[in-house]
Amino acid sequence: MTDQPKQPPERPRFEPEIIPPGETHDPRGTRVFIDQTTTEHVFVGKVGPFGLFLMALAIGAVIAVILVLLLGAFLLWIPIVGLLIAAGLVAGVLRPLFSRSGS
Repeated sequence: MTDQPKQPPERPRFEPEIIPPGETHDPRGTRVFIDQTTTEHVFVGKVGPFGLFLMALAIGAVIAVILVLLLGAFLLWIPIVGLLIAAGLVAGVLRPLFSRSGS
């Protein structure tokens, strides 16, 4: 392992500005007014077994709906393709009857 020469730590380029409590400061020169009459709380709770069960149930329901839609679209095309094949077979059988042969 090579030893690199130790360099002194880099000095900060800017001095931090200390703003006393209760005062607001904007470096662009405008004043910022803070409304301290409202508070917002964010509650983050742990997911328990019942919550996991409901989440799995919801995911399963979404997957089931997607599967039903895809299967329905596939099942819709089966009779259409069947009719096209049947029409092709009937046309193939009837073709000799309607052909113009000189015999």
